Amino acid sequence: MADLEQKVKAPQDSEAAKMAAPTGLDKQEYASSTGEAQVGKLTGAIKWFEKAAAYGRVELRGISPIPVEERTVKRTVNIFTLWWCMNANILPITFGMLGPIYGLGLRDCSLVILFFTLLTTTLPAYLSTLGPKIGMRQMVQARYSWGRYMICLPVLLNLATLTGFCVIMAVIGGQCLSAVADGNLSATVGIVIMALLSLVISFCGFDVLHVYERFAWIPALIAIIVATGTGGTGLTQQAPPEEAPTAAAVLSFGMIVASYMIPWACLSSDFTTYLDPKTSSLKIFMYSYLGLAVPTILLMVLGAAIGGAVANVPEWEEGYEANLVGGVMAAMLHSVGGFGKFLVVILSFTLLGNMAATAYSITLNFQMLLPVLFKVPRYLFSIVLTAIIIPVSIRAATDFFDNLENFVALIGYWSSAFLAVVVVEHLYFRKGDCDSYNPDAWNTASRLPVGVAALAAAGLSFGLVVPCMSQVWYTGPIAETTGDIGFELAFVVTSILYIPLRHLEKKVVGRER
Repeated sequence: MADLEQKVKAPQDSEAAKMAAPTGLDKQEYASSTGEAQVGKLTGAIKWFEKAAAYGRVELRGISPIPVEERTVKRTVNIFTLWWCMNANILPITFGMLGPIYGLGLRDCSLVILFFTLLTTTLPAYLSTLGPKIGMRQMVQARYSWGRYMICLPVLLNLATLTGFCVIMAVIGGQCLSAVADGNLSATVGIVIMALLSLVISFCGFDVLHVYERFAWIPALIAIIVATGTGGTGLTQQAPPEEAPTAAAVLSFGMIVASYMIPWACLSSDFTTYLDPKTSSLKIFMYSYLGLAVPTILLMVLGAAIGGAVANVPEWEEGYEANLVGGVMAAMLHSVGGFGKFLVVILSFTLLGNMAATAYSITLNFQMLLPVLFKVPRYLFSIVLTAIIIPVSIRAATDFFDNLENFVALIGYWSSAFLAVVVVEHLYFRKGDCDSYNPDAWNTASRLPVGVAALAAAGLSFGLVVPCMSQVWYTGPIAETTGDIGFELAFVVTSILYIPLRHLEKKVVGRER
């Protein structure tokens, strides 16, 4: 009876509420209560979303240091499968195809790829070992040399670099999907598909990312082996170089290879922070080194072979003109019919492992860009990133290889200077002691270095780097003779300058750390 009475009274209460609408002085109080109600609903929605995210294996933690008790992952081989999957795709093939542009034959391209990859892989592999010991993301670690505010510049550059890599992969994947659709699917639609699929994986975070990477490389490897086998005859038709290789050509292509590998060091620890701190550093280093170097060398050499043969194989050249890398891969697999088209689709999806892992690091970098962004959940930046990647990729696809070469040209310089500061700070000033990174100081400017020494050392190094740059749009006076040696000098000169400048900064500011 009480329930019935309540139901009868509800309409009356509703009418009474309408008649009690605010007037005069009551409006302010009414608006205030309404605003509080809306805020309460929004807060409730956020809490509900976070619960749903946690239930769905979405990583909620952002850039804050990982406590020791949460660093419990013991499956160290995950590091190998992650790096392997990120590189066992057609992205290294694309970079390798740039080799013949510098007038190098297949033998010379292969030697450059081998040497520069083995050399530059040491940086990301070494920095991967610090993640479990320090429990901080790579750019958070860098605050202990660059400072709370100066780090914003490298973070901004890193965001541009990683986003650029995502754009490259979205374009390549989109072109592959377009190549197998016989004109029924544009590259633009393919780009959108790639970006959305990457969003799903990067949105979820660390656990889902590692599970995906553990298995995604298997179909990738099968597809690449089949493509190489079916296109083997064409790979032998190499166009001979017009002249003997020059030092300038070798070093300029070496810069391309280094610019592919070095940026991985700017996010290395992002993928190892949850590992058990007692995990062997040597094991982490070797897993990282092999997972990075082996697929990169093999697939870049394959890319150089494809690039050197495209002009002599009409079907490949036709596919290249229509859909660039995707068109060439489709032409190589054309002889196996529908199964070949299926493998091209697989090849496009092989890029998702790289895209998702890169996007995961981008979401963490967003939180470091401005203090206010730290309060925004990491996974929401995945959506922001996707909204950026799609239109930029569509535009970049119009002149892909020109845009790729111009983009890659700038990566190696800044990242080499940045990493020189991080490595020298850790090995020279902190004596390689991971305990010297006080986790309580990570977000407090007064307990971190000012960062002036880091910025000054990196900035001053470009006084010598710029004359040694060799790019489409600029060639320095030194580079005209030597070729591009900018990234090497950026690392060496910054390392040398940072030592006296850091000592001076400590003396002036009075902070030991």
